Amino acid sequence: MESYLNENFGVKPKGSSEEVLQRWRKLCGVVKNPKRRFRFTANLSKRYEAAAMRRTNQEKLRIAVLVSKAAFQFIQGFQICADELGSIVEGHDLKKLKFHGSVAGIAEKLSTSTSNGLNDTDLFKKRKEIYGINKFSETQLRSFWIFVWEALQDMTLIILAFCALVSLIVGIATEGWPKGAHDGLGIVASILLVVFVTATSDYRQSLQFKDLDKEKKKIAIQVTRNGYRQKMSIYDLLPGDIVHLGIGDQVPADGLFISGFSVLIDESSLTGESEPVMVNIENPFLLSGTKVQDGSCKMMVTTVGMKTQWGKLMATLVEGGDDETPLQVKLNGVATIIGKIGLFFAIVTFAVLVQGLFARKLKDNTHWIWSGDDALEMLEYFAVAVTIVVVAVPEGLPLAVTLSLAFAMKKMMNDKALVRHLAACETMGSSTTICSDKTGTLTTNHMTVVKSCICMTVREVKPSNASNFGSEIPQSALKLLVQSIFNNTGGEVVINKEGKLEILGTPTESALLDFALLIGGDFQSERQSAKLVKVEPFNSVKKRMGVVLELPEGGLRAHCKGASEIILANCDKVIASNGEIVPLDEDSIKHLNVTINQFASEALRTLCLAYMEVENGFSPENPIPVSGYTCIGIVGIKDPVRPGVKESVAICRSAGITVRMVTGDNIHTAKAIARECGILTDEGIAIEGPDFREKSEEELQKLIPKIQVMARSSPLDKHTLVKHLRTTFDEVVAVTGDGTNDAPALHEADIGLAMGIAGTEVAKESADVIILDDNFSTIVTVAKWGRSVYINIQKFVQFQLTVNIVALIVNFSSACLTGNAPLTAVQLLWVNMIMDTLGALALATEPPNEDLMKRSPVGRRGSFISNVMWRNILGQSLYQFIVIWYLQAEGKAIFHLDGPGSDLILNTLIFNSFVFCQVFNEISSREMEKLDVFKGILENYVFVAVLSSTVIFQIIIVEFLGTFANTSPLTLAQWFLSIFIGFLGMPIAAALKLIPVGST
Repeated sequence: MESYLNENFGVKPKGSSEEVLQRWRKLCGVVKNPKRRFRFTANLSKRYEAAAMRRTNQEKLRIAVLVSKAAFQFIQGFQICADELGSIVEGHDLKKLKFHGSVAGIAEKLSTSTSNGLNDTDLFKKRKEIYGINKFSETQLRSFWIFVWEALQDMTLIILAFCALVSLIVGIATEGWPKGAHDGLGIVASILLVVFVTATSDYRQSLQFKDLDKEKKKIAIQVTRNGYRQKMSIYDLLPGDIVHLGIGDQVPADGLFISGFSVLIDESSLTGESEPVMVNIENPFLLSGTKVQDGSCKMMVTTVGMKTQWGKLMATLVEGGDDETPLQVKLNGVATIIGKIGLFFAIVTFAVLVQGLFARKLKDNTHWIWSGDDALEMLEYFAVAVTIVVVAVPEGLPLAVTLSLAFAMKKMMNDKALVRHLAACETMGSSTTICSDKTGTLTTNHMTVVKSCICMTVREVKPSNASNFGSEIPQSALKLLVQSIFNNTGGEVVINKEGKLEILGTPTESALLDFALLIGGDFQSERQSAKLVKVEPFNSVKKRMGVVLELPEGGLRAHCKGASEIILANCDKVIASNGEIVPLDEDSIKHLNVTINQFASEALRTLCLAYMEVENGFSPENPIPVSGYTCIGIVGIKDPVRPGVKESVAICRSAGITVRMVTGDNIHTAKAIARECGILTDEGIAIEGPDFREKSEEELQKLIPKIQVMARSSPLDKHTLVKHLRTTFDEVVAVTGDGTNDAPALHEADIGLAMGIAGTEVAKESADVIILDDNFSTIVTVAKWGRSVYINIQKFVQFQLTVNIVALIVNFSSACLTGNAPLTAVQLLWVNMIMDTLGALALATEPPNEDLMKRSPVGRRGSFISNVMWRNILGQSLYQFIVIWYLQAEGKAIFHLDGPGSDLILNTLIFNSFVFCQVFNEISSREMEKLDVFKGILENYVFVAVLSSTVIFQIIIVEFLGTFANTSPLTLAQWFLSIFIGFLGMPIAAALKLIPVGST
């Protein structure tokens, strides 16, 4: 079965082609309720719409011609209308922009300031009314009654409802009211119960997904409003807001470029065009939904929400839905196979029962005389056949996956992990390797400069010795150091609403800025005294950042900072201890390299700062020079290891998951941190990215399994490592990333994990799971939940297939051998609900336990329906079938049943025993291999509630609803025997677990 499922119902966890998604849908032949079965699958037609819309956008932007009349009227305090603004940016209309006075003119007409942003709080309401809000139309939450209506679309339930109607008409006509209505009303009541329980379960799932969708859309951006720079949700943006964009940010609305450096925009999400677009004063148009690939800039928002092309595209994409997960598709395949078998058995059962009726009538010579009772009997046979299909088609299998995933996603949200793609939940359970970043994931990301080597002298940096620090360094060197830090930065020091200094920027930038403030630097005056001519933002490939300044006294100066050994290699001079600039000789280089290694061995991040005077002929179009620098100094930044990381790495090791550190840091820093975390062992290898790149394929084959640390790695090195692990070594790889350049590796990995705090929007967009607290321990929690989802679904499948097999064989064999079915339509509907909706609720929502991380991972080739499951299914089915068949054959003799009601009592006993077999089998299914199935049972309130309600309702059906459910009240002895037969399944299940079978 596994090979058939892999061949026909195999989809990738992510990136499956439309053809593959279309193929498995066509193979699903026996589907009782398509609306419910395919609710959580991708809407392919909507995706085709989105693709067509992208092509249209591409064409629009290429032609860039939008004909619209200019609107000059004064609109309630604003001098430009929304349509006019939209046409300028969307149409890339430079003529129209110039006509309105360029960016400054548009800002004036929008009543905003390009430096202070919006401050017209009184006009915010009018602004929203005229220009709209930055929100996209979402699919409305469907009401509970829509789920009820969808549950009623089940074809088998419709047929049964028709049978119930005919039964009511014939019954009342022949036996009168109310006696003749009992059978029909029993079926109607059962259908309504199934429908309402199913609808309630589905409605709760939809609410969980809605909550998760809200979390996914929480995106914050840096905005200047009321003169202050602040973080704000993109959904609060209004036309006129001034937004600050950096590498990896998503453009939150349509807007115009105000100022910035080297801005490259990736418009592929909107247009499908992969070539990045340069944005500057000549081409100032920024479109919502596009990504900043390089550079940084300030932008003025012009058009928001559904008035942008991205808003219209998003509305279509949302309806397109998520790809279905591999398990959903695989279980659709299982449901299809069993459904076809069930349909065959149902037809044969109906044929055998009808043939028995004809044989009886021929024997009595009444084959030409047909009464209402005969018609009702025929109808009952048909209802039994239809109900066999109801029970046999495990419609709940694929939906149990969704239920389990929804439950896990909600719980993971509480554990600081936001799942963006459903498939990641189940794939994470199979992961065999985690490639983790160091900074912010294994460490706290709270950075401080604790050591420095300025003017060739190593000093400790403490707040207590800050005043001495400034006096010990020559003034000329101190001035250069402060100038370098304050100008060559991606961060900023601002005055917040409380009037206090606040540092904005990455933890590394913040640590440097804090250091410069500590030694007496003044950010604002330093920035005002020199003019930035060119900025090259930090890049994880070049591992450096550079700026060119125009000095107040005239002349140009370049500053650069970055990976210590790389920047030092570009220097030929150094500032000596007396403040003089001297050539960088061998002794000086050796001293600085020893210092770098010393800092790194103390687990400090090291950065080198350097400068050079630039000739006056330098143009902003030219690249910043890469050699001829003077070394200002080296700083050592402390970033402590997170508490609990060492324990989490140990848990991963015991779970068979290899943890590898991939970092851009110095190899000595990386090794020190890796040893502290327990990642680097005596058998492992630490390698640098440049060395890794030069290895041949044969060398990589031997090397990769031993690599535990990769330092000074580029994003391409990370991508190469992940690709080799996945393809050559067949590993299931989880990768963490936070930068824009990590996107290819996150996309290549089986599970991409983006950092919620330090991660860019581009990284989050490429990821499957967002780690909200940037903590490695959370990644281990995700792995634990992934395993829990996988095993819970296996438990449910084992339980449901057992019920399927027994219900099918019992009714079929009984129909063939005795001419009647012991389980009626109403009883089978109740059994179906126990195994389908209630079974899924009980088993698919089991929380994870610590033992899960002591198992080996499933890996890429593991069979979903394992030998262990087949052993338990077949063993339990055999026991149940033998017991029920024995009761059917010898039950009357055992219980001394005779008289007119004996058949009804016996069938009630069989039904009761069968239900209690399922109740105790549900408990046994909590563990597929362990004997102790009661461990933690009381902690799972859902399981206890489902089991209790099943037992209570079973008592009500047998004792009080006999006329509707075709049951008869039982004596205490009969109740005891029914429960004992069910309970006996537990020691048999325990004995089965002692039979050794292969794991696959």
